[in-house]
Amino acid sequence: MNDIVSNLAAIRQRVAAAAAAAGRDPQDVRLLAVSKTFSADHVRAAYAAGQRDFGENKVQEALQKISETTELEIRWHLIGHLQSNKVKKAAPAFAAIHAIDSVDLVRRVDAASAEQGAAPDLYIQVDLAGESTKFGAPETDVPDIARAALDCRAARLRGLMLLPPWFDDPEQARPYFRRLRELRDRLVEDGIDRSHLRELSMGMSHDFEIAIQEGATLVRVGTAIFGKRIVRT
Repeated sequence: MNDIVSNLAAIRQRVAAAAAAAGRDPQDVRLLAVSKTFSADHVRAAYAAGQRDFGENKVQEALQKISETTELEIRWHLIGHLQSNKVKKAAPAFAAIHAIDSVDLVRRVDAASAEQGAAPDLYIQVDLAGESTKFGAPETDVPDIARAALDCRAARLRGLMLLPPWFDDPEQARPYFRRLRELRDRLVEDGIDRSHLRELSMGMSHDFEIAIQEGATLVRVGTAIFGKRIVRT
């Protein structure tokens, strides 16, 4: 647990340095601590060190953790795939949902949010590599999804999310990060107000500095904060 405090401090320094090197304000980049598979005690340790945004992959695991940390003012983010049958549980539980990949899912999340008095931020997950093992909307579908999100009554479009292919050399992920930024810029040029696309959720433990150089506003870091992922069998 003590490592979490020092790890967080080190990651924050690296985030700030990467932003500064790119001529950006470090305050414009938020750190999302990915706590999937780690316990509520790990979350509390990071919270005590000043962390407020936490990411989870699975709705059920997240709900358990949320129930165990109700005393903490945490912004929970769903960064894993959202199944239709979990929408009603997810909509009120998460401050942000990064897994929006279809017009239908936008409408389902918005309906559940309106019904339960929730207002989650929505990030459209974009698939730029066509990997069969990962979710995300094809680039050509993103404009329609974005415009559907603009019609939401309760949920709010905030930006785009990317999970690029894994590369041993993080520099190889740069073209994907750049393409997401360029896609955002084209959407703005096509008439979507930039206030709805301020956020670019991209970059993880091994490549977040490259992502920041290419415009990331939110980086999702797990292993570098909490250590080696706990695998449950």
